Amino acid sequence: MKKFVNSRVKFLALAMSVMLIVSCQSSEDRKIPQPLQSPLPGSSNNPISEVNNEEWVESILKSMSIEEKIGQMVQAERRYIFPSQVKNYFIGSVFSGGGSSPGKNKAEDWIKMNEDYQKEAAETRLGIPIIYGIDAVHGHNTVYGAVVFPHNIGLGAANDPELMYKIGEVTAKEMLATGVNWNFAPCIAVARDERWGRSYESYGEDPELVSRLAVPYIKGLQENGVIACAKHYAGDGGTMWGTGDSGYPIDQGETKISREEFEKIHLSVYEEAVKAGVKTVMVSFSSFEGVKMHENKYLIQDVLKGEMGFKGFVVSDWEGVHQIKNKDFYQQIVSAVNAGIDMFMEPMKWKECYSHLKTAVEKGDISRERIDDAVRRILTVKKEMGVLENPLGDRSIAAKELGMEENIEIAREAVRKSLVLLKNDNNVLPLKKDAKIFITGPGADDIGLQCGGWTRSWQGDVDSWRDRWMKGTSILDGFKRIAQANGGTIITDPKKAKNADVTVLVLAEKPYAEGVGDDGTLGLYDGMAHNENKKAVEEAKKLGLPTITLLLSGRPRIITEEINDWDAFVAAWLPGSEGDAVADVLYGDYNFTGKLPFSWPKSVEQIPINHDDPKGEKPLFEFGFGLKY
Repeated sequence: MKKFVNSRVKFLALAMSVMLIVSCQSSEDRKIPQPLQSPLPGSSNNPISEVNNEEWVESILKSMSIEEKIGQMVQAERRYIFPSQVKNYFIGSVFSGGGSSPGKNKAEDWIKMNEDYQKEAAETRLGIPIIYGIDAVHGHNTVYGAVVFPHNIGLGAANDPELMYKIGEVTAKEMLATGVNWNFAPCIAVARDERWGRSYESYGEDPELVSRLAVPYIKGLQENGVIACAKHYAGDGGTMWGTGDSGYPIDQGETKISREEFEKIHLSVYEEAVKAGVKTVMVSFSSFEGVKMHENKYLIQDVLKGEMGFKGFVVSDWEGVHQIKNKDFYQQIVSAVNAGIDMFMEPMKWKECYSHLKTAVEKGDISRERIDDAVRRILTVKKEMGVLENPLGDRSIAAKELGMEENIEIAREAVRKSLVLLKNDNNVLPLKKDAKIFITGPGADDIGLQCGGWTRSWQGDVDSWRDRWMKGTSILDGFKRIAQANGGTIITDPKKAKNADVTVLVLAEKPYAEGVGDDGTLGLYDGMAHNENKKAVEEAKKLGLPTITLLLSGRPRIITEEINDWDAFVAAWLPGSEGDAVADVLYGDYNFTGKLPFSWPKSVEQIPINHDDPKGEKPLFEFGFGLKY
């Protein structure tokens, strides 16, 4: 890998002489780059590492022009910013939106892109590196060839903190293998209504479960060199159906609950994340008490930064400030900064954001103290996370390549532990390894369906007739592997199905993400359900064989009638790229250990239903339920 000159000697020189510089240098003079030689990345000649973090940040902050400070507060999307503009505007961060990837989406393309950005950042007067952000929400899921773990709902069912740390560690290593050092994860929403299209991004309906899993994941990322981001602050999982924004029924809506409930359910998880040392927090599109979170000064400044003592920085969501009502873009920026947002995710309008920030300071609409607070927080995170020493991430802890076997095995463990057995009449499971099994249904042999949204692209996709959506294995692959090794037979041709001993029916949802997945029906044949589910269910029923049904989904779906025709039922969630591990459990090489992270409703009319609901309605399956062999 090509090396490039970084800027640590520049930092040290500024730190040692800043008082003299500040006293005699004009604002315009301070913008002129000073060509100083710096040690290469990895050099032992690293004087800046010996400087106290707080002292270093304060010395640099005092030396910065207003333009340099404002640049640190701006984050642009890679498709809308040239590397040279990082230098010209002193940009603090660049990111990839869902599915945004350079070149052919290979590791070397990512490294080259990040090198180009970092080289330009190093050419600024202060040479402060950018941080590059991405939604690696279930592994480094944008990059083809990376290991894709089960979505959070499946990890909530697994409920294994040690496994969560390992997943964070693997994700960090695969990110660093591409030069990416900031993960917009974990989502610590406490999802309270399964109709929400982001339910699968939640570990579950209970805040204690969410915190139990989020904390080790945060540590797994950050202790391995990647900045974590708790999102979306706060209450995004508690929005009410019918209050959604951006044309969605529930996503980005209003969290209409009491302040006591809001604190107990939705703020408590952030308190635990802050205690765990999370470096960044992303603000939610949602509202509370009629105020959009992006302008909620009380919750951001007073509660998060004040009462909770959060020392990192707060970033907006994708053009989130644009949803602040009855204000133009300038006023939206002013309101958001004064509410406590430190960095602006402005994919396309980043130059306008930069200009508005500068104008607002000059006019006195934003105080210089507020700007200093934001930049101080950003610089502190960069210093503490080693971005200054290793702008592309510490190569010594990066994975040698994406999809290493040891990483795949951790994903397989996660798949096995995420499965929840909800019915097993007459002990039809585990399957006999020499059995003749007919496998059908849209989810049986499709890695795209297994992975769901936020995989390569924002909304995800399905396998084509000739190509897998991601590298990996399907559920069918696993059945074939075990059957072939043990004299069993796998049948996929419906014309030969009558010769089988048992039917395995794999139903699925279509891939989706965010509000696109909002679904007011949650049936097996409508809304976001796969359009081939009905045909597969009817086909299995006609055969009259013992039937084992698996459901690939990002939330519970209504199965109250259909389950009567099934001998066994397994919630397989969205297992990711390593679907063949499902067979390990169904054949009995591993027992079921997963428990429901959500109450499973009898009908859509029962929703929202949660285990701590004072109404006390009984669901089809209760939160925490799960059978074993």
